[in-house]
Amino acid sequence: MAKVTLKGNPVNTNGTLPKEGSQAPDFRLVDQELNDHSLKDYQGKKKLLSIVPSLDTAVCSTMAKKINDAMKERSDVIALIVSADLPFAQKRFCQQEKTENIKTLSMMRDQNFAKDYGVLIEDGPLAGICARAIIVLDENDKILYSQLVEEITEEPDYEKAFIGLQ
Repeated sequence: MAKVTLKGNPVNTNGTLPKEGSQAPDFRLVDQELNDHSLKDYQGKKKLLSIVPSLDTAVCSTMAKKINDAMKERSDVIALIVSADLPFAQKRFCQQEKTENIKTLSMMRDQNFAKDYGVLIEDGPLAGICARAIIVLDENDKILYSQLVEEITEEPDYEKAFIGLQ
């Protein structure tokens, strides 16, 4: 169990992020068209997993836009933004913000992604959704970099994550 804070108040996650160097757990997440996706769908590409509570918050929105901008010149990387938002809300966000370089995925059908990655918030006002994290995977789904953001209302260290994509 990891401890993070929400506006300075402690909250707990169900576990810890998978360790760097380990194989990333597979997942089943839902895209904007209600199709299921797993890691296999992105084989052969580096992956940046941006795990956020909800795109309807300022920090999550900022994160998605910064990652979208960083991916403009990166055809070798797929940026996956994972949240508890419904696919319809994710689609609306992408259309409004013109984010064409990211792919949003929802954990609407189950919480196994959050559980397997150790980011499921177990208590506090955000219980049941994801804590903020960023994970970089190589082409074979090996974890190159991971960060659980200690304060949910703050952004991750983009520089370290992007270095992991080199």
